[in-house]
Amino acid sequence: MKTSFFTIFHTKIIREYEIFMTRRELREVVFKIIFQADFYSDEELGEQIDLILGEEDAAEAENSVETESEEGYDMPSNPDQKEEIAEKCRDIFAHIPQMDATINASVEGWKTSRMGKVDLSLIRLAVYEMNYEKIPKGVAINEAVELAKKYGSDQSAGFVNGVLARIHE
Repeated sequence: MKTSFFTIFHTKIIREYEIFMTRRELREVVFKIIFQADFYSDEELGEQIDLILGEEDAAEAENSVETESEEGYDMPSNPDQKEEIAEKCRDIFAHIPQMDATINASVEGWKTSRMGKVDLSLIRLAVYEMNYEKIPKGVAINEAVELAKKYGSDQSAGFVNGVLARIHE
C-alpha cells in the first residue's frame, strides 16, 4: 500500500502539535470516570483512574493525536489535560459524601442510593462544579443536562435538571 505525500505531511504536522480537548470533552471524560467509580472499591479508584488515563505506548504515540482508552473513548494527548482530569476525579471522589448529603437534602422522595448511576454521576459532577470549581450554576446545569440527553434514559435530562434546580435554589 502506497503512502501519499498528504498522509506523511499530515502525520508530521499532527505530531508536532498537541490537540487539546474542549472543556465539554474534558467534562465528558470526567463523567465517564465518575460513572465507572461506582463499580469499583475505594481502594481501586486511584488505580482505575491511572488505567483509564494511562500513557499510550510509543508506537501508538507516533500514529495518533488523541488516544483511546481501554474503555473505548478518546483521551487527550496533552499530559496537562490528563493530569487535570485525574486531579478533578480524585477531588470529586474525596467530596462524594458531602455532595451526596447536599443532593439527599435537596430532593424529596429520592436518595442517591435509588438514583440511576448515569443520573447520579452527572448530578455529582454538576454539584462539584458549582460548589468547588465555582462554575456558573447555569453552565454546570446545562452541561449536565446535555450529557444526560446523550447518555441517560429518556427521562434523565428532566430528572437531572429538576434535581440541580432544587439544589441551586
